[in-house]
Formats: sequence, structure tokens, C-alpha cells
Amino acid sequence: MRALLIGGTGFIGPHVARHLTTGGHDVTVFHRGVRRRPAPSDDRDIIGDRHSLLDSADALRAARPDVVIDLILSSGAQAEDLMHLFRGVARRVVALSSCDVYRACGVLHGSEPGGLEPMPLVETSPLRTTGQTYPPEQLARIRQIFPWVDAAYDKIPVERAILGAPELPGTVLRLPMVYGPGDPLHRNRALVTKMDANEPAIVFEEKYAAWRGPRGFAENVAAAIVLAATDERATGNIYNVAEPEALSELEWAREVARIAEWRGDVIARPADDASAKLRMPGNLDQHWIVDSSRIRHELGYREPVAREEAIRQTIEWERETRSS
Repeated sequence: MRALLIGGTGFIGPHVARHLTTGGHDVTVFHRGVRRRPAPSDDRDIIGDRHSLLDSADALRAARPDVVIDLILSSGAQAEDLMHLFRGVARRVVALSSCDVYRACGVLHGSEPGGLEPMPLVETSPLRTTGQTYPPEQLARIRQIFPWVDAAYDKIPVERAILGAPELPGTVLRLPMVYGPGDPLHRNRALVTKMDANEPAIVFEEKYAAWRGPRGFAENVAAAIVLAATDERATGNIYNVAEPEALSELEWAREVARIAEWRGDVIARPADDASAKLRMPGNLDQHWIVDSSRIRHELGYREPVAREEAIRQTIEWERETRSS
């Protein structure tokens, strides 16, 4: 199979490329010319800008991909350009979406009216009715870290465009909060730093301590992407990708502490307790628990890296990069 990765040099992409190459597939990567990690030796490169994809149309079509995997789609306009570009060329498009499409995300961030969404979230759970995924100031911070993010960021119109073109079938994967070596958001750095400083306790605000959201290790998420791209049964489908158990923030911190061999306490305190340093804005009564059983049952997905090893690798990377 000939696979084209769009945005394949960042956090998850190199894992996808490696899994594909190991599986005997031909890989071409479209990127800006900067690689954060060494590429598999057989990869081919096309240099260009995701924000002006059509400027590279001739080179991209010449790659004659069987499957296009777009790791960095962020708006409906981008998705429509993608489908137009590869109509009549590729057999299928695999697009990465996010669990932030669910109405529960809007309830959490205060942009969605009405009551709480029941858990867990399945692929048919209600989606947001508002177009604003994140508050403007938060989106601005995200775009500083991820320059490929469009100002009109919203994965819902992305999904509609990918799945709405019968002449070019699509597959959508809704990703969780992804962690691991290379994480641009350093989701676990604060915990590891506090633990390495031998602080006697890490104190969470109690609602944040109890909050549950979806997680996935980068290499495991990549394995799900490759599975969906190489299995025709995924055609036309949407899949949640997340670890089967959604740990609370308190449970996650304690698991990191155990693997980091930190002997302090992780404690939950009321919101009015000044010592409760770790907190998160939003309606924390709205959890974000995601059911990923569909991709497991239909495609046979299993995480290749166990969670304990995934956390260990993440801790080691955070320590190395903090000191470098």
C-alpha cells in the first residue's frame, strides 16, 4: 500500500510512519521541512505548507497514494480542499479528529447550554451545537504551540467533509489527550517536576482530582491510526481512540508517583482550601469518559505498549528534556 502522511513529522506522525514502514507499506510524508525525529530510511518527503495545501497539488497527486492520512486537519475548509485534491487519486482518506467534538466538551468549557452529558461517550453521543470549540484565548495559546491549527479550528465540519464524499471514502478517528515522549504540551511535566523536587505532597482541588478524561500513549494512538488505515473494514466509520480505563486526575497522579518512585502524598482538598494548587477551569461535574470498544471489537485494536511502560517512558523523557 502507498500511504501519504500529511503532517507526519510531529508528535504522533513518526510513530505512524514507522508502523507503516515496518508493515511493508510505502510511505511519503508531506511536511514543512522540519523533522523533530529521524525518519524511517525508506520515507519519501514532499515539502510544503498545510495552510496552502493546493499549492503542492501536483507533487501530492504524483505520489499516487492509496490511503491519505491527514494528522493535522483543523477546519472544514481544509478538509474540503483535501477531498477535492485526492478525488480520483486515492482510495480512502483517514482523518484525525478529537473527542472535543462531543457536546460534553462544550459543557465542560461552558460554551454549551443545558445539562450534563451521560457517560461514557460513544461514537453516536451528541456533538457540540456551538462552533466555538475552545475559548479564544485558549485557542490562541494552542496555535502558538501547534502552528498548523487553523483560526477556524473545529473538528465537526472536518468530520462532515471527510465522511460526506461517497466518491472518496473516509475514516475518522477521534483522539484523546495524547501523552508520551515528544508531547508539545508537556502534560505530565508539572507532576514529574514536583515529584523530583521531593515535595512532601501534591494537592489537587477536589473536583479536579475526581475529573476523568480520555488518554492515549502516542505510540498506541499511532497503532490505532495504522490499523484503521490498513483495514478496509474501517471505511466510512468513526472510531474513538482512548485507553479502556479513564483514570481520574488523582488516580493518574498516584500512578505517575508510583512509577516515578516518589514517596510523597497526592491529596484532594476543597476548592476554598488555599493549598489546593492544581485545578482546572470549567464545569468539572462534566466528565469526558470515552468508550473505545468499537475499534477494539470491529478491528481488533489492542495497545502495543502497556500503560506502566508508557508512563515510564514519559517520565524519563520529561526528566531528560527538563534538564537539557
